[in-house]
Amino acid sequence: MVFPVVFLKLADWVLYQLLANSCYRAARKVRNYGFFLRNQTPRSSSQQQAASLFPTASHCDVGNNIRSSQTLVCDIHGVLLRAETFFPYFMLVAFEAGGILRAFLLLLSCSFLWVLDYELKLRVMIFISFCGLRKKDIESVGRAVLPKFYLENLNLQAYEVWSKTSSRVVFTSIPRVMVEGFLKEYMAVDDVAGTELHTVGNRFTGLLSSSGLLVKHKALKAYFGDKKPDVGLGSSSLHDHHFISLCKEAYVVHKEDGRNNQSCLMPRDKYPKPLIFHDGRLAFLPTPFATLCMFLWLPFGIVLAIFRILVGICLPYRLAIFWGSLSGVQLTFQGCFPSSNLEQKKGVLYVCTHRTLLDPVFLSTALCKPLTAVTYSLSKMSEIIAPIKTVRLTRDRKQDGETMQKLLSEGDLVVCPEGTTCREPYLLRFSSLFAELADEIVPVAMNAHVSMFYGTTASGLKWLDPIFFLMNPRPSYHVQILGKVPPEFTCAGGRSSFEVANYIQRKLADALGFECTTFTRRDKYLMLAGNEGIVRENKRN
Repeated sequence: MVFPVVFLKLADWVLYQLLANSCYRAARKVRNYGFFLRNQTPRSSSQQQAASLFPTASHCDVGNNIRSSQTLVCDIHGVLLRAETFFPYFMLVAFEAGGILRAFLLLLSCSFLWVLDYELKLRVMIFISFCGLRKKDIESVGRAVLPKFYLENLNLQAYEVWSKTSSRVVFTSIPRVMVEGFLKEYMAVDDVAGTELHTVGNRFTGLLSSSGLLVKHKALKAYFGDKKPDVGLGSSSLHDHHFISLCKEAYVVHKEDGRNNQSCLMPRDKYPKPLIFHDGRLAFLPTPFATLCMFLWLPFGIVLAIFRILVGICLPYRLAIFWGSLSGVQLTFQGCFPSSNLEQKKGVLYVCTHRTLLDPVFLSTALCKPLTAVTYSLSKMSEIIAPIKTVRLTRDRKQDGETMQKLLSEGDLVVCPEGTTCREPYLLRFSSLFAELADEIVPVAMNAHVSMFYGTTASGLKWLDPIFFLMNPRPSYHVQILGKVPPEFTCAGGRSSFEVANYIQRKLADALGFECTTFTRRDKYLMLAGNEGIVRENKRN
């Protein structure tokens, strides 16, 4: 009985709201289009006059802890975030949780979204982005994908007012599930009132709940009752003026200030909380134009990725570097080639920072010699297309130590002691196992840059990681060999394995301009994927 009810609700909404109402509004917009052009200057001045009813956020006094006991209310859209539209964030939900076809459908909707009013536009984007998706997938995107883009678009002026208050409540017409994780994890919000979505079982229907789209001034009255919040932040729209007029003090954030004013840009060092881990494939903010460019690039990107893989597998190192550079792959090498000690029967142990699964491949290519790489949870596809020898580790310290000792006796070995990749300028805690295995240790600082797709994932299909990285128009890798670790800083020189690991971590962080952390692989996967990042193979009885 549930499905027919949902279907009838959907049919009623499509026939009445989407067709009848939107056609009327579209006709009215087209009829008045010339009028808007002719009266652009007076309309602009009237908006400025309305906005001048309240002072701007830059005029809010935040000194001397005068607001340390006050309550602030605001919206995330157009106030805390500089972005003028929420479309990119719905696109992130559609692409990361729903897949490429859903993202393409949302992009196609841009052709008629412009004729809809704000409420209908929001309803359409919600339906396309959420219909049929599981709750846990949406919650994962809200926790692991969206915060990175929210932080990059924070309005510094609004945040300075936000950070000086003791209690903060956000009222927004955006679905609560899209913003609550970020606001509570990074912005220390006390409560979030947003639009609630209808669900059947553990899946979203794409429709709103019975409460409908949240109306901010009504929600504020219901939340605080007769009590007035101390500070209200709003945009220059008339709807927000009604909302913030219910506060003791009210300030506005202008669109022009957020878009053009450099003082509103939030630098990384002022983030409310360091951004160390995030997930998702898209490395850019998917505005309609940027998303269109991505879809136009995809066919070429897939062919280019296959070509680059074949070049790396089939051609000698010098030719691979030449043809790779012609295809757009940038490989920069810094440092000197380490000299091998003929008296040592073991190979050289290269200790690398871990940016993608291709770290050992690019190191081998830069050195123009074969290497063996050890790694965790490597997919079968990655093993097949890898142009170097790869060996899986088991996370059993004794067994892994024996495996690596054997591999070192056969030749040079590459190890990434972080145990997992990190996209941001941070180094995770180094495992100390490698320090117990060799005295000839060569630290290698590696860094990768992409413009369209990330070549790593915590919750997606790992066998696609190298393909996504190589689908970028101009992916780049920086390889810097720091030279062998001095004997006095090795275990043979009297240092403990933990001291050696920490010493190398600091050296690599200094070379890259990164920051050392004590986070581990387990911390990353618990935050991004809700598990410990351990792949257990199915065993047949």
